[in-house]
Amino acid sequence: MKIAVTYENGNVFQHFGHTEQFKLFDIENGKVIGTEIVDTNGSGHGALAGLLSDLNVDTLICGGIGGGAQTALSEEGIRLYGGVSGNADEAVNSLLAGTLEYDAEVRCDHHDHSEGHVCGENKHGCSGNGGGCQ
Repeated sequence: MKIAVTYENGNVFQHFGHTEQFKLFDIENGKVIGTEIVDTNGSGHGALAGLLSDLNVDTLICGGIGGGAQTALSEEGIRLYGGVSGNADEAVNSLLAGTLEYDAEVRCDHHDHSEGHVCGENKHGCSGNGGGCQ
């Protein structure tokens, strides 16, 4: 199993389509056996699903994510745990322990970052633990 987490400064990054890095976790027998940080090299939104597939990722933990990106992940066979915030390593450990709090219905239906909107806020149609958007 390989888990990817949208990543910034040790935490789950809250804006899937704009993440600059993923932290990858190799899992064997329910334990982390290795990690690495990979750059997205400017890939965004739907293209990120292809990048994750190329990296043999089968599970993604992220903050906010839109419907198009969710569809792209599903088409690549990648399980999604969205609406997650906090420390990336702790999120993976919680997933492995079966205690990860996530939002199965996480969705952000906007692309307007004007008027002081910050991804991670629960405004403008964003939902989930920590909000976020695609």
